[in-house]
Amino acid sequence: MLDLHAATSPEVKEALEKGAVAVLAVGALEQHGAHLPLSTDTIMAQGVARRIAAEIDGLLLPPIAYGDAWNNEGFAGTLSLSSDTMRAIFLDIGRGLKRMGVKALIIINGHFGNRVAISQAAQVLKVEAGFPVMYLDYPGMEAIASKICDSEPAAPTFYHADEVETSMVLALEPELVRMDKAAPEYPVFPETFGLEPMGLDSFNKSGVFGDPRPSTAEKGETLIAGITEESVRLIRLFLAKL
Repeated sequence: MLDLHAATSPEVKEALEKGAVAVLAVGALEQHGAHLPLSTDTIMAQGVARRIAAEIDGLLLPPIAYGDAWNNEGFAGTLSLSSDTMRAIFLDIGRGLKRMGVKALIIINGHFGNRVAISQAAQVLKVEAGFPVMYLDYPGMEAIASKICDSEPAAPTFYHADEVETSMVLALEPELVRMDKAAPEYPVFPETFGLEPMGLDSFNKSGVFGDPRPSTAEKGETLIAGITEESVRLIRLFLAKL
């Protein structure tokens, strides 16, 4: 693995000559209750991306620390970029990597709101320049969580400031977790949730969805390891077609 945060130009050139694949984590700056930092999604995505890059000997890019998080702007600290801006960022990075000579781009998405912009940019890069992009949203997470978590999710596949995310941050940057402030909330989702634009603060008081109190670093490591393993499996299938 070559981490571009610390790498030199000659080191990148050498990696490119070997057919390097880039790995990019995308997070967000948004509220995660009183116990987790605003950077939670970026911490998690970069933690997984680093493991993946090590497994495939990839180029680990610095993460994108902002995302399309408008639905959390009702909570202080959230700073959102528009979907158009996010799409433009992915396009510029993808085009730059293509010009650089990178073989392909793997995007590790740590925030649900980024999905549309990522998929749209990937389609443009494929059609426009034949540049292959694969995007992953923590494959295997739901199955692992169902086996190891002691609490129930607030909704199926909905993990936010809960046992899953708190455990993963405990495994990656435990000094940023305020477990003394961890408290559960199971809001009632409106019937039209997901069918119309809706701020989460309209039906949630704390910003927590679920119960973070049973979280442990050990659970977080199990989640990260399992997500990494499944991601690498899928990436190898993707790269084998190139």
